[in-house]
Amino acid sequence: MGAWQPLPDDLPSEVRHFVEQLRQLKDRTGLSLVALGARTAYSKSSWQRYLNATQPPPRQAVVALCRVADVGKDEAERFGVRWELAVQAWPKPVTGPLPTKPEGSAETAAGGGGEEYEDDPTLPWWDAPPRRSGPPTGRLLAVAVVLAVALVLAAVVGAVVLG
Repeated sequence: MGAWQPLPDDLPSEVRHFVEQLRQLKDRTGLSLVALGARTAYSKSSWQRYLNATQPPPRQAVVALCRVADVGKDEAERFGVRWELAVQAWPKPVTGPLPTKPEGSAETAAGGGGEEYEDDPTLPWWDAPPRRSGPPTGRLLAVAVVLAVALVLAAVVGAVVLG
């Protein structure tokens, strides 16, 4: 389990430290990469990329690994800080000129020009927030009206019977 391939020599120290800590955490679980993938909803090949520093892991993958490793709240928070530092220092792939965003676009306003790493927006199903529906539908309004009418009728019948 401790037979990791060497990390690249030119890796920033923040990234190196984070990946080494992530590797230790993975080893602590005693799980293979296949088993870790099954327990975290991130594939074996994804974990290979994360643990070999070829791709930064999404924050939710780190959270899932902490949960599987039964990490306490304080240590999990430290992993979150290490993740943030590592992602900021993570080497950016050289892929040629980046597409420009129109001025005033949401990404430009938020400071993202495509150059920064963005956390993976996908969450494992157990971490996904409940889906919110849009504004109340006509069906919900109809139920509310029926309940209000039933309440008024019950009040009128109660007043007649007692009165």
